[in-house]
Amino acid sequence: MKSVGDLGEDELIARLCAGLPVSDDLVVGPGDDCAVVGKGDQLTLLKTDAVVAGVHFLPEEEARRVGWKAVARVLSDFAAMGGKPGELLVTVALAPEVEVAWVSELYEGMKSCLAKHGGIIVGGETTSLPAGTPTMISVAGRGVVARSQVVTRSGGRPGDAIYVTGKLGGSIRGKHLDFTPRLAEANWLTQHFEVNAMMDLSDGLAKDLPRLARMSGCGFEIDRETLPLSEGVSVEEALGDGEDYELLFTSVDEIEGTWGTVFPNLPLTKVGFLVAGSGEAIDGGWDHFRR
Repeated sequence: MKSVGDLGEDELIARLCAGLPVSDDLVVGPGDDCAVVGKGDQLTLLKTDAVVAGVHFLPEEEARRVGWKAVARVLSDFAAMGGKPGELLVTVALAPEVEVAWVSELYEGMKSCLAKHGGIIVGGETTSLPAGTPTMISVAGRGVVARSQVVTRSGGRPGDAIYVTGKLGGSIRGKHLDFTPRLAEANWLTQHFEVNAMMDLSDGLAKDLPRLARMSGCGFEIDRETLPLSEGVSVEEALGDGEDYELLFTSVDEIEGTWGTVFPNLPLTKVGFLVAGSGEAIDGGWDHFRR
């Protein structure tokens, strides 16, 4: 009998989501950064995400940084759909030996992220775990997006340029805990340019770009020499490290020149093109069940 490790994350999700019921209000269902529901010009984004000690952060990590990351991951997914954050619900699963001070600092980190980027915590849940079990923080949220600004993973077309914001690789050195969700950048992009497909880079370019291309019915070609590398990072690490939380998007528009005047401190790099057919293959990136 197959295990989840045999299947891998993408195939497991595909199996679980097959045949799920739909409604007239469902605009975008499973498989994208967020679900999108609603009618009219203003739509609702729905997202849930979790971080687990020993997987997404070290057990001895500073609690404020863990709290920031737990919330910022959900905000990053709102950005990837062209939206803005609204209300969040937080579930914290704790073993009895976890110190109260650590949990208090965890929430301070969450609040500091929301104070800077928007959104509020409106409730949640606490639950106990057996002694010695790793801590888990799950954040579910509602965002908002104008119908005219919704961007999915599936809208890319052959000939689109592939862009990434920021620099890639080296997340394990700490930036995965302190990253900035690209809400302002995504909002500006979707207001001023034809952005055909977009997602955030959580599992690495080598994992996420094939997902975007596959959902868009395209292949891709990338120029490894143009990849924006974090300091001291190899091309292989830039492709596969994951947890960059930068925007990956495609467009027919030339964006780099205008971008530099609006966001002078954040690089934007054209790293390739979507193509008809299969394009090139690329391996690497993070898979939760194949480590």
